[in-house]
Amino acid sequence: QHDVGALGKAESGLRAGLGQLFALAENYPELKANDSFQHLQQRISGLENGIADRRELYNEAVNLNNVRIEQFPDVILARLFAFQAAELLVFSDAEKADVDLKSLFS
Repeated sequence: QHDVGALGKAESGLRAGLGQLFALAENYPELKANDSFQHLQQRISGLENGIADRRELYNEAVNLNNVRIEQFPDVILARLFAFQAAELLVFSDAEKADVDLKSLFS
């Protein structure tokens, strides 16, 4: 079974690292103006949105699974094949919040 908690921690770590990268870029105007760096920022933003969409889709599927394995007639097959309730991918508000760039340099 997959470790959903570890996935959440990895995503949080990735977001913090990216926040630090973009905070450092604030000190280098020539880097911020660089087309490649701007393209990188746009790609990362798109990836973050895609990850959020997939997280929402995953949680919808988990909710559907968890409800169906408790309802008749699905409960019969769920018990026969030992289907288990799945764990939601949950993040705290702090983990979902934008990185506070000022706090990185305090």
